Parts: sequence; C-alpha cells; structure tokens
Amino acid sequence: MTTRAALFDFSGTLFRLEHPELEANGSLMRALTAPVGIVDGLDPSLEQDWLRRDLDPDVHRRVHLRLLTDALVPDAEALYDRLLHPESWQPYPDTRAALEHLRDVPVAVVSNIAWDIRAVFERHDLLHLVDEFVLSYEEGVMKPDPKIFTTACERLGVDPRNVVMVGDSEEADGGARAIGCSFRLVDPVPTSDRPNALVDLARTIPV
Repeated sequence: MTTRAALFDFSGTLFRLEHPELEANGSLMRALTAPVGIVDGLDPSLEQDWLRRDLDPDVHRRVHLRLLTDALVPDAEALYDRLLHPESWQPYPDTRAALEHLRDVPVAVVSNIAWDIRAVFERHDLLHLVDEFVLSYEEGVMKPDPKIFTTACERLGVDPRNVVMVGDSEEADGGARAIGCSFRLVDPVPTSDRPNALVDLARTIPV
C-alpha cells in the first residue's frame, strides 16, 4: 500500500515534556502526559472532569492544578504555566528528519491537548513541515474516537486506507485503525533515549 498521508501524535511521539521538577517524579510525569484513563489517586469527584480535560482549557487547568497541589508541588500554578510553555517541550532528536523524509505527503498532528501546540513547532522551526493540526480542544473530540482521525484525513484530502498514524499509545493513537488507517507505535521514553526511532520508522513507510 502506498501511503498518501501521515498523522502524528504530539506528546511522547514528536515531542516530550521534559522539565527538571518532573523528571524525578515518574508517577506525576505519567499522570500529566497519559493520553487516556484515570490517574491513580485522583479525587473521585474530579474523574469526569479529568476524562474531558483535553476538551476544555479551563477544565484542564483546574484538574491539573489539583493534581499538582495534591502531589505537594511547590507553587503549582507557576509550574502548570511553565508546562504549557514551548520551552518545556523538547523534540526527539530525529523529529525534524522524520518529518522532512515525509515532506512529499501531507502531514497532520493529531493530539489530545487543551492548548495550542503550534508555538512549540514554531519555536523549533518545524511548523512548515506540518500541514494540519487537529487538536482535541479545538475539535470537541478526543482520541481514540474515530471522528478525530476522520477529520484529519478529510482535511488532508486522503482516503484513511492510505494513511499511517504514528503515536505512543496503542489505546489512543491506535484508534485510527477503526477508520482504516495503519498504525505504528513508538516508545515515549526521554528524548535522549530515543535518537532515531522516528526516522527509522519513517523510512519504512512507502510513499
């Protein structure tokens, strides 16, 4: 099958949240970056808001501040604001090479996110390598709902059967299979531990 377009997840796939105050707290890092599911120890009264946090920036801020506060993080508000700053997000070493390898096909970033990640791509001079951003808080739908993948394919003007989705979550990103996309999985490890997985994967995609 010839690939006519590629969809990429954001967090843990193209970029990773890397912040000194979180690197030493693995459970908190996983909670902040998990694409689906309920965080262990979350107040039951917040569970429904947590599940829809990537649809509403205000809800996202409220539940994350509660999570950080309950984890006894000093000055939770300041840390939350830094986590949304482009400087806190680092590209994997081969993100640019992978996107450049696929520059002959349209590319979309499909993300469960509650803030505009375009600034992250702009900071690293990668914005021109992405044709569409399909973000949950803008679309009102989250992965793995097939609607978000259908939206991405429609905006790229490509049949889903000729599209590959690349992401770090079998549950969330793998939902693209429901509309006929193929799926490739990467490991959301620290950027220093994954130097070439993306570009190696991109080179296996027939375009």
